[in-house]
Amino acid sequence: MASEVKFEIVEHIGTLSESSKGWKKELNKISWNGGVSKYDVRDWSPDHAKMGKGITFTEDEAKKLKDLL
Repeated sequence: MASEVKFEIVEHIGTLSESSKGWKKELNKISWNGGVSKYDVRDWSPDHAKMGKGITFTEDEAKKLKDLL
């Protein structure tokens, strides 16, 4: 039995792109299962009810990524 993943979008930082079907690739800070919020990049349906696969970054990882870019 799969457990439900709980999430809270703590801060919407910005939208990177939008598909013709209305899904948006967004950068948000998200708390997963009540944990410390992390930077998150993934596709979201227009109502945020569905999400695609994504990647999360801790604060330190996000800073390192910024330096690399």
